[in-house]
Amino acid sequence: MSQSAINQDEAIHRAAQTLLSARYVMALTGAGISVESGIPPFRGPGGLWTKYGEPPMNGYQIFLQDPKKAWEERLSPKGPSKIIWETLGTAEPNLGHSAFVELENMGILRGLITQNVDNLHRRAGSRNLVEIHGNYTLIRCIECNSRFPAAEVPLHKLPPHCPQCAGILKSDTVSFGEPIPPDALEKCFSETQLCDCFIVAGTSATVYPAASFPLAVREKGGALIEVNLYESEITPLCTLSLRGSSAEILPKLVQATKELRQ
Repeated sequence: MSQSAINQDEAIHRAAQTLLSARYVMALTGAGISVESGIPPFRGPGGLWTKYGEPPMNGYQIFLQDPKKAWEERLSPKGPSKIIWETLGTAEPNLGHSAFVELENMGILRGLITQNVDNLHRRAGSRNLVEIHGNYTLIRCIECNSRFPAAEVPLHKLPPHCPQCAGILKSDTVSFGEPIPPDALEKCFSETQLCDCFIVAGTSATVYPAASFPLAVREKGGALIEVNLYESEITPLCTLSLRGSSAEILPKLVQATKELRQ
């Protein structure tokens, strides 16, 4: 066995010990865990925005100016939007998603915040989940924040309106220029106040406000465990950094935690 493999095994063992000694473990995931399910990232090499150009930074304001047109474009997507929809529709949860579900079922993982909109954590079985950037399969009222499965929203008149408050409905995915839904943000803050150990997987944790939650836990003396293929901006702050993909590393972390528990 190579020295790097020994070091990695020891790091996973120490991470498992950290999880078992923590009172309230949370996780933050980003595009990296989705890439392992075949969903390309938005930025960086192979990214959709790198290839097709970034969407307008005032997307929410454009929606508000003409929600009917925005809905028409949603129902007949073209170009990169069509590619995104088709890719999301065929993606499946991977072993990284399943490992988080297992940690939750073991009573170790208490909450998960994801920046991904792909619905894969939910499909894998995560329960205490905050989709801080929304979920592409849901429709949300911009007034009362009620959410509905897209298939249940009548579209005979555009834009559709909320059956509870008559507000305008839009995709649950958060557009550029759109505030994070306050209910999601409030849950992130309340959970983070309880947290003393944060797993950060498949993200460089540079997009705010999501990035602020693990950093807040680290600042108050909590543990920060990074799972990523590469070093990131938060690596120097981490208690432990596990190098590799989420689908490779997280199942090993689950197994090590089980063995220590016996």
